[in-house]
Amino acid sequence: MSELSVNQDYVTVTIADQLFGIPVLSVQDVLGPQRITHIPKAPPEVAGALNLRGRIVTSIDVRCRLNLPPRPEEDKGMSVVVEHQGEPYSLMIDSVGEVLSLPEDRFDRNPATLDSRWREIAGGIYRLDEELLVVLDVDRLLDFGISQAA
Repeated sequence: MSELSVNQDYVTVTIADQLFGIPVLSVQDVLGPQRITHIPKAPPEVAGALNLRGRIVTSIDVRCRLNLPPRPEEDKGMSVVVEHQGEPYSLMIDSVGEVLSLPEDRFDRNPATLDSRWREIAGGIYRLDEELLVVLDVDRLLDFGISQAA
């Protein structure tokens, strides 16, 4: 009896030239540049809020959350909308790639050399032919208690 390889599907996104994967079932929408309203006294990684078809969506600057340099002013970026604890969140990213279906047996745990801030939000990695895909754990990315404890 042969074992069937199980694949996991990820929406690929780029943030500061690094490839990340968000589980496809977590993604509700992909948006181009949006008008974001600043929220006073919000944590630094909260870029503000946007209106998506009548729903208020909190916008998260993933670069800030990962302690990366800010996106260049001329690069308007994109957003991926996900849900966390019943609330929609817009993850500000640089660009969206394709959907990759990756075999589960090529999945690895986070290497010890991965930056500690990234290890907090990464569910693991895939070593692709030419680059590393870091799997984003959306729940951990949006758990701001983690970043404040660090």
